[in-house]
Amino acid sequence: MTLEEKIGFNEIRAMLHSYCLSPLGHERVEAMQFIANHEGVTTLHQQLAELSYIFQTFTELPEQEFFDLREDIHRIHIEGTYLEEQTIWELLRALRTLHGWVAIVRESPALEKLAEGVFTFQTITRRLEQMLDKFGHIKDNASSELATIRSELKRAEGSVSRTLTSILKAAQAEGLVEKDVTPAMRDGRLVIPVAPALKRRIRGIIHDESATGKTVFIEPAEVVEANNRIRELEADEKRELIRILREFTEQLRPNLKELLRGFEFLADIEFLIAKHHLTKAIGGLSPEIYSTPLIDWFDARHPLLEAKLRKQDEKIVPLCITLNKRQRILIISGPNAGGKSVCLKTVGLLQYMLQ
Repeated sequence: MTLEEKIGFNEIRAMLHSYCLSPLGHERVEAMQFIANHEGVTTLHQQLAELSYIFQTFTELPEQEFFDLREDIHRIHIEGTYLEEQTIWELLRALRTLHGWVAIVRESPALEKLAEGVFTFQTITRRLEQMLDKFGHIKDNASSELATIRSELKRAEGSVSRTLTSILKAAQAEGLVEKDVTPAMRDGRLVIPVAPALKRRIRGIIHDESATGKTVFIEPAEVVEANNRIRELEADEKRELIRILREFTEQLRPNLKELLRGFEFLADIEFLIAKHHLTKAIGGLSPEIYSTPLIDWFDARHPLLEAKLRKQDEKIVPLCITLNKRQRILIISGPNAGGKSVCLKTVGLLQYMLQ
């Protein structure tokens, strides 16, 4: 059993994980190590104190959409590769988060150091906002060619739908199809569901049948050519979307190193936000930190034990303890189940959490 397991810090680490939203934060939590120098510990506490102040005082916080796109960014170092539509949608939201947090930490000395050398990519953000709609899909006007293709595609789909509806109504009038039947989609083509016994009464191509075998799906001959045209237009649309994505990725490629630096900053922020939420959950505070061996604690509580007792509607007995140059040793005595181990674990866990 490791020291962290003995004192319960592994549970604290797990609690931090629960407040993370992406692999960025999870990696920081997993990599978190004990710090033995005063300056390093003080800096971390200043960062957390400043972030907590931001949460307490700002009515509008920056977005907290953390996406780990580092692997995608590394992948597009290779010429000809490109980011998918979903990825650039996540990139836009990540860049908005990046811009918001870089702007807000400028007033915080310790946090501002985390943002050194971080760019916010406003030109890229504007380009993405021009390209994508509010659902993250590439807009029709992302290129004139795409607008033309999609316009023709809508007309073709409307024509097929109207023709198919007319055929369906005629088939229903003849009793070939149930009254409540509507057109279905099979293999990307609009079809009519028909009972197997009547399938030869409707001219067309059989594309599929139901799992029970009680229904076959027929593409009427009248719409075969129109459906073929739709498939051609869909292929044209896909090619144009890929061209747009390749073009955008080419514009992005010179900035990959800076983008990766931005995601490291986002990882720092997500990690700090997780620590802030944990601090609130356990009622933690930022203590005075000295560079000399010293413990001067008032009403210290074991956070894990307190949470457990709270669920049982019980209260923890707080700990007051002082150790300094004059009083370097403390003897803890008492009966079994008297709290000796809890006292030791409280000191060990809280000091470990501090560092």
